[in-house]
Amino acid sequence: MKNRNDNLKRVIVDFKKLTPEILALLVERYPDGYDEDQIISFRNQHNEIIEAVEVTTADTKYLVKVSTKLAITMENYDEDDYEDFDNNDPEAVQPPEVTDED
Repeated sequence: MKNRNDNLKRVIVDFKKLTPEILALLVERYPDGYDEDQIISFRNQHNEIIEAVEVTTADTKYLVKVSTKLAITMENYDEDDYEDFDNNDPEAVQPPEVTDED
């Protein structure tokens, strides 16, 4: 028996390509942030180890690369910040300022 997720399109998302829609899904799925046991590790086509967290829509499974920028952006998420942007606009989600303390 095939799993419903077998037919989903799979997309790896770097912070630079993060959209308001995917960010909202991440915050909904991981409201308190993600834990080490929720991170998926795999090798990409260049044999580099990638760490990501997963969110799924009706037709797509997103693997969003884990980074300090992602954690800070999720922590400071406010959907009102994105109301003037299209849900699929990768320019909408800007990188936070990362200091040595983060």
